[in-house]
Amino acid sequence: MAGIVFRQLTGVLAGLVTGAAALALWTFAWPYRSRWAPGMVALERARLAAWFGQETDGAASGHGYLALRALVGVLGGYLALALLFLALLFLGGSTWVLFSGDYAPVALDLPGIKLSMHSWAVGLACGVLMLALGAFWCRLLVATERRLAVRFLGPGPQELMRRRIAELTVSRSGIVRVVDDERRRIERDLHDGVQQRGVALAMLLGRARHSPAGAAELVDQAYAESRQLLDELRSVAWRIYPTALDELGLRTALAGVAERSCVPVTVDYGLAGRPVSEVETALYFVAREAITNAVKHARARDVLVVLSEDERAVRVVISDDGRGGADPAGGGLSGLARRVMALDGRFEVDSPPGGGTRVCATLPKAASCG
Repeated sequence: MAGIVFRQLTGVLAGLVTGAAALALWTFAWPYRSRWAPGMVALERARLAAWFGQETDGAASGHGYLALRALVGVLGGYLALALLFLALLFLGGSTWVLFSGDYAPVALDLPGIKLSMHSWAVGLACGVLMLALGAFWCRLLVATERRLAVRFLGPGPQELMRRRIAELTVSRSGIVRVVDDERRRIERDLHDGVQQRGVALAMLLGRARHSPAGAAELVDQAYAESRQLLDELRSVAWRIYPTALDELGLRTALAGVAERSCVPVTVDYGLAGRPVSEVETALYFVAREAITNAVKHARARDVLVVLSEDERAVRVVISDDGRGGADPAGGGLSGLARRVMALDGRFEVDSPPGGGTRVCATLPKAASCG
């Protein structure tokens, strides 16, 4: 800990020198900044990396950083130097008085309190306090300089890698949760729909087997139940993954969703070509889940789906005129958010109570699965 504080203090004092130099150059050599500014920026990068461990992006020019850091470096470095000088003065003086024996009592008269202390103890306490204040000020100044460096010089390669690793870790756990949620939903659909109809069909056939007199009517009921069972199986398979998405593309798959919806759904398809498979699948499930939520929970009377693209990303926006108040942390929407984030995309929900809901997913065209 002491080594870190000493290293940071050294960096702060070095910053006082570079800050004063930059301030002088800004004042007297402003017209020639294109000549001296790159060298000052390189010197600041080296100082930040050597004493603060802060790497920066070498592509940034850093003119704004030099201007602000000159003020921060001069004022902050001067205060740090002053605190250090006072601490050494108090500590050195109290130590000299203590060993020389030339000290006197110091009376402190406070309201209701009277204290008598030796002068060396007062000096030692003041010195320790100055050291503590200096250490705190150095850490605050280092944090300020790091924020300025990230803001104007950009994060370095290690910081970018750390952020990327954090994003990939979150995306990986999100993918696991998405898969688990999909499995639970499939199991629920099979248990509540297909399994119940299969049990009803078996019961009808069993009754027909043991009741020859009413067998014809029971067989007719069993036939109707089997048709419903097939429809239920087809519906479950379509909810798991529609074959039309692979065979005919996103436009046709969304048209099928619109046809199956019990409220009017308008699809404005503005994509020039088919996105890559992962992006196309994510766009489909976002649109389908948003439409389902609008019909089941928001009681919407009209739904609009708009797909658009630019040079780098594709976007789907689903808007409805329902009652709003959708919770982005809910099971369905949070699952969609994890699916989109796993492809380095952005997922946004705007759902004020009584004002309808707007769900937007933006995905890069060349998505990389986390």
